[in-house]
Amino acid sequence: MKIITYNVNGIRSAISKGFLNWLKNTQPEVICLQEIKLSETVLVSPFFEEMGFHCFWYPAQKKGYSGVAILSKVKPVNVEYGMGNSLYDAEGRVIRVDFEDFSLMCTYFPSGSSGDERQDFKMKFLNDFFVYIESLQKKFPNLIICGDVNICHRDIDIHNPKSNANSSGFLPEERAWVGKFIDIGYIDGFRFFNQDPHHYTWWSYRAGARQKNLGWRIDYHFVSNTIISRLKSSHIHSELMFSDHCPVEICLF
Repeated sequence: MKIITYNVNGIRSAISKGFLNWLKNTQPEVICLQEIKLSETVLVSPFFEEMGFHCFWYPAQKKGYSGVAILSKVKPVNVEYGMGNSLYDAEGRVIRVDFEDFSLMCTYFPSGSSGDERQDFKMKFLNDFFVYIESLQKKFPNLIICGDVNICHRDIDIHNPKSNANSSGFLPEERAWVGKFIDIGYIDGFRFFNQDPHHYTWWSYRAGARQKNLGWRIDYHFVSNTIISRLKSSHIHSELMFSDHCPVEICLF
């Protein structure tokens, strides 16, 4: 099973740049989307349904903002929208599907780059999400959590760790949170296979950052330790430019 996570930075924008053709050629069983930025999802659902996907959309209440989705060719046995906290659920940040043998969550963590207020909101989300997952994994131990986490974990996950040491997304407390999260029973799917530097999933639109590969790795698959044996491969599709992010895939046996 091929599972792709992708922050599309606007689903209609990605479609206009060729996303659908790539998807047809890549043939994933599941794709998790972040920042769909679309409330009227009926406008795009038919494109994916024609490819055999069951579509589960969770847009933000605010139009043109945030929102997540899971598109799956395998029909899940259950779909859960949100994490039971209206503060975050209003922004469309979490959706989960349960299959027969594992569960898959698509997440879009808040960014704190716009100022102290949103950074505080981000840190509150991190704390609340941690508690939520600790409880959830008791019922759903075989869990994959994927999406845009808006945090680089290690020095090799960012192009210039020294100059970004005080930047939101690479703050010591954010990095520590990722380590603490992994310690409760997860592995970083990409790093399970690849420990090399210079592999990024997001690039600024400024100063030719993408052409110079001055990026950040902020998109992840966190895979429960209980299903590590099912991991086959992971790949970052850095060549694709439908968004300021790129797709990240894992394959399961």
